[in-house]
Amino acid sequence: MKSSVSARLNADILEEKYALWSEDPSSVDGTWGAFFEGFELGCAQLKPRGAAAATTATSASGPAPDGDLAFYGKVVSLVYNYRTLGHTQADINPIGAPENNPRLALKQFGFTEADLDREASNPFFRDGAKMKLRDMLAALSVTYSGPIGFEFMHIHNTTVRHWVRERIERHALREVDPPNRQYKSLAWLLEAEAFESFVGKKFLGEKRFSLEGGEGAMVILNSILNACPREGVLEIEMGMSHRGRLNVLANFLAKSLPTILFEFTPNYVPDLVAGDGDVKYHLGYEGVRKLEDGEVRVSLAANPSHLEAVNSVVEGKARARQRFIGDDGSTTDRKRVLPILMHGDAAFAGQGSVAEVLNLSQLPGYRTGGTIHIIVNNQIGFTTMPADARSSSYATDVAKMIEAPILHVNGEEPMELYWAGMFALEFRQKFGRDIVIDMYCYRRQGHNETDQAAFTQPHIYRQLEGRDTVGQIYKKKLVAEGVISADEADELDKKIWDRLEDGYKKMLEYEAAGDRTVFSGSTAVAQESYNHAPVPTGISKEVIQRVGKVLTTVPDGFHLHPTLAKRFVPRRIEALEKGGPIDWAFAESLAWGALLLEGNQVRLSGQDCRRGTFSQRHAVFYDSETRERYIPLQNLDENQAKFCVYNSLLSEFAVLGFDYGYSLGAPNMLTMWEAQFGDFSNGCQVIIDQFISSAESKWQTPSDIVLLLPHGYEGMGPEHSSARLERFLQLCAEKNMIVANFTTPAQYFHALRRQKKRGFRKPMIVMTPKSLLTRPEAVSRLDEFGEGSCFQEILPDSMTFDDPSRVNRIIFCTGKVYYDLQAHRKEHDIKNSAIIRIEQLYPFHNEMLEAIISQYPSAAKYVWCQEEPLNMGAWSYIFPRLERVLGQKVRYAGRDRASSPAAGSKAMHYREQKALIDSAFSV
Repeated sequence: MKSSVSARLNADILEEKYALWSEDPSSVDGTWGAFFEGFELGCAQLKPRGAAAATTATSASGPAPDGDLAFYGKVVSLVYNYRTLGHTQADINPIGAPENNPRLALKQFGFTEADLDREASNPFFRDGAKMKLRDMLAALSVTYSGPIGFEFMHIHNTTVRHWVRERIERHALREVDPPNRQYKSLAWLLEAEAFESFVGKKFLGEKRFSLEGGEGAMVILNSILNACPREGVLEIEMGMSHRGRLNVLANFLAKSLPTILFEFTPNYVPDLVAGDGDVKYHLGYEGVRKLEDGEVRVSLAANPSHLEAVNSVVEGKARARQRFIGDDGSTTDRKRVLPILMHGDAAFAGQGSVAEVLNLSQLPGYRTGGTIHIIVNNQIGFTTMPADARSSSYATDVAKMIEAPILHVNGEEPMELYWAGMFALEFRQKFGRDIVIDMYCYRRQGHNETDQAAFTQPHIYRQLEGRDTVGQIYKKKLVAEGVISADEADELDKKIWDRLEDGYKKMLEYEAAGDRTVFSGSTAVAQESYNHAPVPTGISKEVIQRVGKVLTTVPDGFHLHPTLAKRFVPRRIEALEKGGPIDWAFAESLAWGALLLEGNQVRLSGQDCRRGTFSQRHAVFYDSETRERYIPLQNLDENQAKFCVYNSLLSEFAVLGFDYGYSLGAPNMLTMWEAQFGDFSNGCQVIIDQFISSAESKWQTPSDIVLLLPHGYEGMGPEHSSARLERFLQLCAEKNMIVANFTTPAQYFHALRRQKKRGFRKPMIVMTPKSLLTRPEAVSRLDEFGEGSCFQEILPDSMTFDDPSRVNRIIFCTGKVYYDLQAHRKEHDIKNSAIIRIEQLYPFHNEMLEAIISQYPSAAKYVWCQEEPLNMGAWSYIFPRLERVLGQKVRYAGRDRASSPAAGSKAMHYREQKALIDSAFSV
């Protein structure tokens, strides 16, 4: 058996190489070129004589019908080229006729009309069955240029490619599609069409971003869903943009029809959702679908109008769910939770986040066992035609980067759509890889139902005038073929329409009765309101020592890098013995270790985060001789929670979206994303704006993800100084997230632990340090981590004043600049100025500030000092709040307004820094 498989794979390689050489001799290496040159030379000069010649020919390249090796070589090339290029002339566009590809013309391969009646066979096609060349050509056309165009020859793995090829060719041999499959497909199409028609009539002029013209997507989705139980899938995590979303909610996720209809009425107010709510075609939903063979939980993630933004969020949710149900690779290899992403053609080709998310698919910290991508290819983006929207042949070409099979399917061929869905699921379950279904269809309406599409596509919309819907076309076909009777078809139509009318009637009854509970969405998560109540986050000395010992121990025989062995580890051992000093990275690891022992999982991902951008963390030790890895925090206790730390791909958008999604699916896990430098968060602003800062208000989906953004002015130029603190503060309202800039490792320790110790969840944005990671003053003592200790939103002055009444100036600041202010005060022996640190900028703790400043009754001058330019940093946010508490004007000490975050010259930086520190004590 093994040798047989090997022989087939070798034959597969031979076929591919020969076809490549036939088209371009330079495309294969010299050894193959020499072989094929000799092969064709022999074909041209020799005519086989006798059994010996026949045996030689067969052993070289398989059987040679008619004893003609040259003819056989052409057949090999023909089959290969149809597999490679057949999709280019496939009948996949329901409103356009296919065009023959001249590269697949007979003369391209050297065949004549007389050759059509010659007997041909190819061991790579239909197991070498003999047939006339004309029959082989017809079979190839049916298989590779029919209603599905297949792209799979770009897959390098021959096992995968062989598997795909066999199923494609087996599908082409089918004679009759099962009647029950045809009936189900018809029902799904008619349900989708009736929904759009019904809503359009009941709510004239209301936007719904309909699925009209692309109803075939419901056949794909439902065929996948129905196959899930037998393929072992228990859950589907799904993402899509707004087009067709209401139809999917109604007919795929089975969201309450009265709820969907009520959302169209002018009386709808989302009073069951805390915050502002969102439009109906952005909302998420989840429910359990009961099927013939079992149940499947289906969840559709809420999504803004930023196309493709939700993709990585869904992947993160899926991976979290896989861990939650034990589908994380230990036994079932991520087969029980299936991600499905629906895309538009223009967005799939145009949005760079698509490539970023595809790149996640096989990475250890981010893979989800393969995603099924369904492209509803309307062949337009708003009003932009494909020729203006992409440089590639297909919208799907970007998916070739991960060698995903691509099926271009005619959206008006229900049985092909049904098979494509089942094939995609089977492939995903078999190989744990992504697959793409590109469904060619059209938009029957414009961008929305009030848009006049004929303004920009007059020719297309003349074609669509009076054209039957796909459901009606298919219904007539099944009636004509006797699959169902006309009466059965009419009864199916009536049943679907009656259900819609019944849903509308119930909606009116519920509304009249004032019963709003039926209208609630299942994805909303209620939680208690934010409060400033202190949360005990300290840990016992025993836990500190226990975690610390593991962090400073490596296995016997492990070759730790000399620098770590001589400095990093001994420094930590000494700190544990002497009660400090504890630096930033050590405090972080202690916080994680204590959470792990308490049963909270911890995940950190980001660029180079295992070591840390500044060589501060070393969460993973590498053997300096073998590169074997050792992760101390995975070795605390046999009953500890899971600790995960992953170096990410060089992406911000996809990785932050993934980790945000993970935080939604794993609420008991401390999930963190670290930017290599704070300003790298620029690359994921959509995730921050549309999800992290506003999701709780829009969709009532709380998260407590932590963003670690290195921030601080050290004279290193404009690019890596600022994490753009001002942008996060501008997004703050309704207690939606925490924005902080800590000055001590102990504060960081307590803030991390506080994320898992409160009764509510909020994202936390942390301006993490760079130079403070190693600054001698920026350390904490072990007793600051002990039992009874907690995080403090505002830190009073660390200096003890002999007479606080002599203090007439209070300087407020946040983050690193505190140490520069402190050093200046000490150097100049200033006794009349207090320095107060705002550790948590938002939510702002007014009462704590009032209590602290009350210690200085003689204070008359109040200054806010920051390193950032006047139009950046916290100034615009903080001064109104300070003035409201203080009752008087606050002065500013900092850099002037600037368009760039920082100076490029180190000398200029030091001059500016000195000036702003001086002004804090004199302004």
